[in-house]
Amino acid sequence: MSAASAPSRPRVGLFATCLVDLIRPSIGFAAAKLIEQAGCEVVVPPQTCCGQPAFNNGDRATARDLALQAIDAFQGVDYVVAPSGSCAGQLKKHVPELFAGEPDLSRRADAFAAKVFELVTFLVDVRGMTSVPARFDGVVTYHDSCAGLRELGVKAQPRRLLESVQGLTIAEMKDPDVCCGFGGTFAVKYGEISDAIVAKKTDNVVAAGAGTLLAGDLGCLMNMAGKLQRQGRPVRARHVAEVLAGMGEEPAIGEPTRGE
Repeated sequence: MSAASAPSRPRVGLFATCLVDLIRPSIGFAAAKLIEQAGCEVVVPPQTCCGQPAFNNGDRATARDLALQAIDAFQGVDYVVAPSGSCAGQLKKHVPELFAGEPDLSRRADAFAAKVFELVTFLVDVRGMTSVPARFDGVVTYHDSCAGLRELGVKAQPRRLLESVQGLTIAEMKDPDVCCGFGGTFAVKYGEISDAIVAKKTDNVVAAGAGTLLAGDLGCLMNMAGKLQRQGRPVRARHVAEVLAGMGEEPAIGEPTRGE
């Protein structure tokens, strides 16, 4: 959708993602708050998995079924926004692949993919946000998740908004764009390799001198937070949306929620 044809208050479908829904719903609430701050209406249609696990493991039939569910669920919105580079990458880049050579389905898949965006790129590149009315006191370092960076070009956008957060200082780690070792089912299939990769990542996180680690993908954050906690290192992990939305007082990833 071009800027000229976009409505002044577009209707945005929030693709919450499985991990956010089941493990860290606060990310979904933060995403909704930010999208509304960008002048949009937020709706959350009934939804399920983006299909990435099935797609990556060669189960194209299941991936197609899930893609068609998403296409149908979000047909009435102007944009589809996900607080995850990997899920947004699946929907935007790989859903069209599943229907190549099938004219009718391919047109639907292409139209769907064209309106899919990762959260922070939507805020900055589509809605033109340059700042957020948030405060977070502390030093943070940012991990560039593989799918978001390499499939969708998520790099400068989160840093641009983080620079506007009052009280926040960014300390770049060494090799912020190197994989954390999660890779979805990769971490399950190749546990020893995954652990070696994340150990190098947490070394770089700690060396940056930041008290908080941020990223745009919950899977990566869970992997790195788990390693940091097992190592006894006092670095807390949060999704970037939570900080940008002024929700940085919530317990960090892997910490007990209030009342537990």
